[in-house]
Amino acid sequence: MIRNSVKAIILVDGEILLIKNKITEEYFYICPGGGQEHGETFHATLQRECLEEIGASVHIGKLLFIREYIGKNHEHAAFDADVHQVEYYFLCQLHEQLHQPSNPDSHQIGTEWVSVARLHEFQLYPKALIPQLQRYVQGLETTIYLGDIN
Repeated sequence: MIRNSVKAIILVDGEILLIKNKITEEYFYICPGGGQEHGETFHATLQRECLEEIGASVHIGKLLFIREYIGKNHEHAAFDADVHQVEYYFLCQLHEQLHQPSNPDSHQIGTEWVSVARLHEFQLYPKALIPQLQRYVQGLETTIYLGDIN
């Protein structure tokens, strides 16, 4: 079964708002967002997920990137070999100040503004998103379909 996931790219002054997660002693970062529920539009999914993870509603703009993740092809295949997820990354603007997340993910320990220029210093998933975000912030052409990446 293929799962859709919708993600927010929230940029302000060269920084991106990310979800900070921790598993054991390892920190990693992801864009806010999550799985589409049956009967939900992409925009409804993204609004719900942003309220749950960053405690704020967003204004949803254009679709920037599409990423597939086929678990059996990547380093975490031991525990997610059956996963096939398609992620849609939308440019978003905060509609209000950040508040306490209403339903953070189990590994989420907070949110963090990170300089897009310094993203390579962070464990961001998917890693292949980093050069595309840096190109986008610089006003350069980017690729929309990123393929099966992690």
